[in-house]
Amino acid sequence: MGVSTSSPEKGISLVTVDCPPVNALPVRAWFELADAVRQSGHDPAVRCVVLAAEGRGFNAGVDIKELRREGPGALVGANRGCAEAFSAVYDCEVPVVAAVQGFCLGGGIGLVGNSDAIVASYDATFGLPELDRGALGAATHLARLVPGHLLRALYYTSRTATAAELHTHGSVWRVVPRAELRSAALELAREIAAKDGTLIRLAKAALNGIDPVDVHRSYRFEQGFTFEAQLSGAGDRVRDTFGAAEAAAGDAETAGPAEATETTKASQATESTRPTNSAQAISPTTASRKESGAG
Repeated sequence: MGVSTSSPEKGISLVTVDCPPVNALPVRAWFELADAVRQSGHDPAVRCVVLAAEGRGFNAGVDIKELRREGPGALVGANRGCAEAFSAVYDCEVPVVAAVQGFCLGGGIGLVGNSDAIVASYDATFGLPELDRGALGAATHLARLVPGHLLRALYYTSRTATAAELHTHGSVWRVVPRAELRSAALELAREIAAKDGTLIRLAKAALNGIDPVDVHRSYRFEQGFTFEAQLSGAGDRVRDTFGAAEAAAGDAETAGPAEATETTKASQATESTRPTNSAQAISPTTASRKESGAG
């Protein structure tokens, strides 16, 4: 449980998150994830990092139960932890490939938005439910995945986009059946890792250097509004009602109010937008013909 690192093959480091039931990370796990990614990138034998997760979904954001239980200190810790983890992915000395299944929400968007490439399963959905949980942030990273007006619509409504939709926007490299996700991510990582180790590091630094947006400054700017929401009372007011229906129905016993709601949203979006022919992978050279929709 937690964050682990393995070496599935030469030149590749696999960083895996496993925080049941829905990979909503407590403060400690965000810092552990940051450390794992940094250490992998610093290893001269590593030329590509694959960021993956066990379980139903890739990431459900921060642990809302911890925020409710621990109060303002946990909010500060979560903000700092997310900033560290997102920065670790972006600043990793080698390319990072994110392997995304199921729901990718909140902090998950920060991780994949800062990665170098994304491979996703057909059931993957991406979104920022921040306005439904009393926070703001990671629009910086969603902006790296979708066009500007779609970003705003998704952000204001807390709706999600599918992996197939992101593929049409060019932000998802490949969409495959869930059973093939890990092998597809490793296939891309293997191709990257075959490059010269020095040159691949120089290429990563060069591409980061020409980015039009400073993702570190931009995200920290967003986080300031989370604290403003907290000081105004709006943050707690929304968090106190978030997931209330699921908690009343007993879902809190298995997943917790926040995580259960996020999982339900992702499941509903997945079922309504799953491609009819799930056996056919969407590759970088095969454009999706599916009608787009935000959630």
